[in-house]
Amino acid sequence: MDLSIIIVNYNTCELTLNCLKSVYESQTSYRFEVLLIDNHSQDASVSEIRKHYPEVRLFCNHDNVGFSKANNQGIRAAKGTYVLLLNSDTVVQEDTFQTMIDFMIQNAHVGAAGCKVVLPDGTLDKACRRGFPTPSASFYYAFGISKWFPDNPKFNQYQLSHLDPDKDYPVDCLVGAFMMVRREAIDQAGMLDEDFFMYGEDIDWCYRIKEAGWEIYYYPYTQIVHYKGASSRRKPFKIIYEFHRAMYLFHKKHYRRKYSVFVNSMVYAGIGLKLLISIVLNRFGSVR
Repeated sequence: MDLSIIIVNYNTCELTLNCLKSVYESQTSYRFEVLLIDNHSQDASVSEIRKHYPEVRLFCNHDNVGFSKANNQGIRAAKGTYVLLLNSDTVVQEDTFQTMIDFMIQNAHVGAAGCKVVLPDGTLDKACRRGFPTPSASFYYAFGISKWFPDNPKFNQYQLSHLDPDKDYPVDCLVGAFMMVRREAIDQAGMLDEDFFMYGEDIDWCYRIKEAGWEIYYYPYTQIVHYKGASSRRKPFKIIYEFHRAMYLFHKKHYRRKYSVFVNSMVYAGIGLKLLISIVLNRFGSVR
């Protein structure tokens, strides 16, 4: 098996069916399997997937175990030389798998690669090629300084807005919506950290893959569409909380020992303040 495609589903029946349709319409010479982990969806996801795509290897959890743990279930059962994390709210192009596997085969030093990810309106999903969220990178991003100087590398360490999105280059991290990882890299770096429930696990994984000596690469010569967060509806508290908890976990795990007590305190205070502001805005206003 060349490629194992892992999709985590949670109450996104229509989106998931559209994703699977695009997957099975792919034009590729490589053999692939699809492993779908359902996190106890309450909609018709399981029955509809079984009905329309009986070839999918379907795993049904009895509760929502989170994104990391569910993906790890798929990784453990995967048979492919390459493992692809693919969001249920994405649509791939016909050439996506062929293009990305060709690239991985030709570049044995690359541990993980991602293609160009665009939103439904055609704009770039900036999360698809990022720098690590160091204290300075996070500061420039959180306070909007990166937007004031979009072509300055110093102020765009996180979203890399100064780099051409249509050219390929090594990056620090990709997005879990589409991340193709070499099996050897997983064996060396380990699987996803299950302390991260639904955010930050992709950044943490890329950090460990790079620490193991592999390169992370952005390769934009094929693309997918990511139908994420287009709505401004209020978000459940858990989503807001887990997003900010992931920031705290990542810094504590990878940067706490590299920075002074003062810097760490400022980072944690900033995360707490941002969490409070997000809760207030979500309660009384609209949050994208």
